[in-house]
Amino acid sequence: MKILVTNDDGIHAEGLKIIAEELGREHEVLIFAPDQERSGVSHAMSLKSPGKVRQQGSNSWSCSGTPADCVILARLGALPFAADLVVSGINRGPNLGTDIVYSGTCGAARQASIHGMPAIAVSCASFHDPMMYRGAASFVRRHLKGLVGACAPGTFININAPSTDSEDLEGRWAFPSRRRYLDRLKSFEGPDGFSYCFLSETTIETVSENDSDHDVVSRGEVSISAIIVNPQASVVSPFGARWS
Repeated sequence: MKILVTNDDGIHAEGLKIIAEELGREHEVLIFAPDQERSGVSHAMSLKSPGKVRQQGSNSWSCSGTPADCVILARLGALPFAADLVVSGINRGPNLGTDIVYSGTCGAARQASIHGMPAIAVSCASFHDPMMYRGAASFVRRHLKGLVGACAPGTFININAPSTDSEDLEGRWAFPSRRRYLDRLKSFEGPDGFSYCFLSETTIETVSENDSDHDVVSRGEVSISAIIVNPQASVVSPFGARWS
């Protein structure tokens, strides 16, 4: 299988190198990732500036744009081959529930799904050093056929794994949790006339629900969620009703 590996942590990120190495044991892998960190860019695309591509190694390229840009450019011929699968990650930190909306890692997988390609977003659900990615990478490699088979049209697979190098992790299907971000603002007036505003000391509240992705990961297992790409209208909407 020909696999495109990308991420939002940048071309030099450890998680990217580890999953590319792991998948490269059995498949043909090309890396195409942003030239620097693009965390939190969601599905942003570079519409009014060119994507600058630079080869970094025999099977590795960087892009001046976003994770979604990497998928778009690769599909349009920026790399030597057309991929059969996109794997985005391994992200440093979780992409659980509501995080999926903001995640550049998930943005790349979503873009691939829009193009009709199977796609898997992979995250290590920790921010604490030492970060251990090999458990997640091994899980994806060992279960790749099943994960690709689960990529129904219009969906991508979102995986969150504990920070561990253990190669015997077990996975469980889970639904995305509901998370609330409690940000604080710090600002100061600069000598140039601008007010400088920083989000700081963010805390996250997660609704505790059995079998959510947050619940599964907190139990030391790998959460697997199928994420619908196209916006879905509420099932209680009065379809066809006229507003006046």
